[in-house]
Amino acid sequence: MSDGMTPGSPEPTPELRRQLLAMQRNEITEYHVYKRLAQRQTDTHNRDVLQRIAEEERNHHDFWQGYTGVPANPSRLQITLYPLMARLLGLTFAVKLMERGEESAQLNYEAVAGIIPEAKRVLEEEEEHERRLLAILDEEWLQYIGSIVLGLSDALVELTGALAGLTLALANSRLIALIGLITGIAAAMSMAASEYLSRKAEEKEGHSPLKAAVYTGIAYIVTVALLVASYLLLANPLASLAATLFFAILIIVVFTYYLAVVRDMPFKHRFLEMAGLCLGVSIVSFGIGFVLRQAFGIDL
Repeated sequence: MSDGMTPGSPEPTPELRRQLLAMQRNEITEYHVYKRLAQRQTDTHNRDVLQRIAEEERNHHDFWQGYTGVPANPSRLQITLYPLMARLLGLTFAVKLMERGEESAQLNYEAVAGIIPEAKRVLEEEEEHERRLLAILDEEWLQYIGSIVLGLSDALVELTGALAGLTLALANSRLIALIGLITGIAAAMSMAASEYLSRKAEEKEGHSPLKAAVYTGIAYIVTVALLVASYLLLANPLASLAATLFFAILIIVVFTYYLAVVRDMPFKHRFLEMAGLCLGVSIVSFGIGFVLRQAFGIDL
């Protein structure tokens, strides 16, 4: 029997030992991640929950060490990355992204449980961790994710379409940027007001109509600024439009992935739907701009 195996345990095959070492490394990594997340929590209950989960992850590492005979080194990248994500993108995103990585680890547990029955207990504790984490993930801004989606998606579709039409109609980057900013800011205030009135009519408990309006307006204005920026930086209107469409697709990719993680939604379908709408409206508007320019004889 090799060092680290418990009495009566079977001699691990190279494949089994590889799996055990991988699970052991995952456990010690999560111990350090949860410990760091707990240190940054101001809510006492959330801090205690994360701290208890961290200690249980360390116990799991020690359990597997009893089979491997060696301590595992944590992933320094993950220890740095996940707490940074929690700070910049919210605890919900960081934790759910980390839990996604545990899905493959759970498959390893199920496979190992056929050889080491105690692995079932560890798997059950991991599932309990997930339930406890879901119970504390209640960041305020996520309650208004619908308002943010409204502002962002509306700005993407409306403004990319408007900018595409203006590009062919006016062919002047500075003028297009000016009209785009005026249109975008006015539309942002209009959308925010509409969201306020809509939420006010619903009278949904725990949701502030004013906060919903602010989230919608901010999402709209930020999107407008990103889409119009290329027209302020580039002299060629067509190059500006290409850059705007690139940033539009990038925004859709990033936000759709974020939404897919925090809301457990499918990424591909939502991305294709949003990107298709955005590009479709832009192409139609581009054509309309060309037709109107020819019809009115505009030559700038």
